[in-house]
Amino acid sequence: MIAAIKPTGANTRGLLAYLYGPGRHDEHLDPHLVTGYAMLGMPDPGRDENATLTQLARNLDEPVRLRNSEFGKPVTDHVWHCPVRAAPEDRHLSDTEWGEIAQRIVHAAGIAPDGDDLSCRWIAVRHADDHIHILATTVREDGRRPKLHDSGIRVGDECRQIEKDYGLRRLKKGDRTAGRRPAQAEIHKAERLGWEQTSRQWLQDRIRAAIPHATSAEELLAYLEADDILVKPRRGPSGDLLGYAVGRPGDLNKDGEQIYHPGGKIAPDLTLPKLKARLETIAPEEHPTARRDRPTTPWHQATQALDTLRPETTTTSADEDARTQANISALGELIEATAQAAPSDHRAQLRSASAAFARAQRSQIRAEDRAAHALRTAARDIAHTATGPDGSTLAALTAALLWAAILAARWHEAKGHAHQADAARQAVQHLQSAADAALAPTLSKLEARRPGEGTRRTLANDVRAAVPEHAERILTDPGWPTLATVLADAEASGHKPHQLLKEAAAQRELTTARQPARVLITRIQHTSRNPAPNRRAEAARLRSVSASAFGAPSPNDQPRTTAAPTSQPSRHRR
Repeated sequence: MIAAIKPTGANTRGLLAYLYGPGRHDEHLDPHLVTGYAMLGMPDPGRDENATLTQLARNLDEPVRLRNSEFGKPVTDHVWHCPVRAAPEDRHLSDTEWGEIAQRIVHAAGIAPDGDDLSCRWIAVRHADDHIHILATTVREDGRRPKLHDSGIRVGDECRQIEKDYGLRRLKKGDRTAGRRPAQAEIHKAERLGWEQTSRQWLQDRIRAAIPHATSAEELLAYLEADDILVKPRRGPSGDLLGYAVGRPGDLNKDGEQIYHPGGKIAPDLTLPKLKARLETIAPEEHPTARRDRPTTPWHQATQALDTLRPETTTTSADEDARTQANISALGELIEATAQAAPSDHRAQLRSASAAFARAQRSQIRAEDRAAHALRTAARDIAHTATGPDGSTLAALTAALLWAAILAARWHEAKGHAHQADAARQAVQHLQSAADAALAPTLSKLEARRPGEGTRRTLANDVRAAVPEHAERILTDPGWPTLATVLADAEASGHKPHQLLKEAAAQRELTTARQPARVLITRIQHTSRNPAPNRRAEAARLRSVSASAFGAPSPNDQPRTTAAPTSQPSRHRR
């Protein structure tokens, strides 16, 4: 059940005309009162032809008129409006039940607390099976104004209890980080103009798509302007940027003027201060040896940046949580950048993943954005690269994005962030499809040159020795022959299959993997692509990015290493 408190208005009679009228699309059927304040005592205009809306409006406005006649400054923002809607799958609620629900809502909001004979005047009108509208005038009988601060939170909590009491669909408790839902007027306007999205939804997508391309708020606004988005910056006397609003071309008000939306009204994490914190953080100092051993392409750099994430779900430190939240925010940017730069036949699922993950990028935990520099830099590098990835590189990156999104979902769930966890799980579904599609061509090529039976038996012994707890699942996985090919290739390049398997299993736990052999394929291909890195360089790299893990690594964590090439010939394979 959703109760959406609207901004206060000044025209009681006008709102009544809408509630009792036919609706914008003739959708209002049998409008009538289901309940109201205790002393209403007048006929229902929906059921009595002699009752008028004007009479009802005057009745509701009476305390407002009395207050205005006694005080010099008149009250004009006195119309409180709250539609209350059941879910489509909920059972039919009777007028009596809707009346009870309305009384609970006005009590929770502070409009009419139970037992308060001097509370505000209000009514509940029903003109459809699945919802009612509550209208109140926010001047009490004693002339005071009601205390409505945080009424939305209290009403939301009451809706969760109503769902439980009436056996309705149970929604998750809000946390004040959700974006504003499109108003009916916005939806109807988009339909009228032939737009698939409302203006705020459209602008949010454009801003999120622009973030990986910018290193400052000024750059972001310039990028948006270049993308034909109307930008209205707000500057101080010194010229410093203080705020911004953006507009969609063709989105005009009734006077033909362009409509602009402030960033914070588009999404809570798109305010100027939050964008500055994300875009203008100072990079942590990096060891020179780590820079020298950095992967050569942005795609490999992104996968390596994701490799630093740790599967922490039980951290209690505020600092660790702040770092984790920062990395989840940057992860969304990396998914978006990958969706933009990936080959066209892979973009749809990646874009869907990016859109779904947007809700997971923000929570009540304040992000320590400096900790996410590695992921954010990787996103920018991909956004600016002119060279796309090859098949195995894209497969490794999408697999790493998938695992990172799984970690994000687990962390949000552990922290009680229900909406964010759901959003991350939705993104996981899209990323799983993207990873499967990216890996398919590589699997076909590897399948065509699977090693001989003797080689597979020897490699199977490596699997049993390296990951004994997962060996049987791996060896019975349909992807095992392909994994054997990858291990044989890696050994031919000087790597040790046993060591690669241990490292890959440590990087991504296999217990929850649907197809553990496929998981190992992408991990091992990425690890064995280059010669074994210098151990000192690897340690320096981990020290320079340690703050960017999903929960910082513990002091006992060892640097991730790759087996050094051996000077001895490869094992003889029969």
